[in-house]
Amino acid sequence: MLRALIRQAAAEGSFESGLGGDTAQAVEFFDKLKRALVHGYFIEENPRSGRVDSVSVPGYVFWPDDRHSGNPPAGFGLFRAIDGGYELWLASLETGRRGGGYGRALIDSLFATPPGKKTWIVRIPRGSRYKQTVEHLLEPHGFEPVGDTPNLRWFLRKNAPPAVSTRVRDIVAGHPPLN
Repeated sequence: MLRALIRQAAAEGSFESGLGGDTAQAVEFFDKLKRALVHGYFIEENPRSGRVDSVSVPGYVFWPDDRHSGNPPAGFGLFRAIDGGYELWLASLETGRRGGGYGRALIDSLFATPPGKKTWIVRIPRGSRYKQTVEHLLEPHGFEPVGDTPNLRWFLRKNAPPAVSTRVRDIVAGHPPLN
C-alpha cells in the first residue's frame, strides 16, 4: 500500500518524481523505507559530521474509522527523528479519500501521536498541487510556512526549539528558489 501511495503521489508531484517509476533513486528509497518499516530505523550519513547514524522513523497507518475492521488502510505517516523531536517525513492519503475530510482526519491523528506532538518540521515539494491544502491542514497544529528552497516549501511549528527554528530559517535563507 505504501509503495502504491508513494508512486501515485510522485506521479502527481507530491513526492520526488523519481519515486514514481523504476529508477535507481526509487529502488534505493524503497529499500531504505523497507528497512525503516521493519526495524523502526534507517541509516543515513550526518551531513554536518560525516558520521553514519541510525535515525528513528516511527510510522503510523491510518484507518478512517479508527478501526482495523478488515478494510485496507487509507493512508500513512512516517516521522523522522531530528534534534530532540521529529519531522513529518512522509504522509499520504489514498486518492479516492481526498476531499471528504479524510486529509484533516489523517493529519489530526498523526499530530495526536507522541512523535506528532514533538514534530517541528514539515517539508513538501513546491510543485505539489496540494500545497495550499497542506498549508491549511497544518495551520491548526501550529505550523507556518517559513519559505521555499528550489524544490521544497518548508513549514515550522511555532513552538519549535530555537536551535531547530534557526537551522530551518538558515537553510531556507541560504537556498532561495531559482524562480
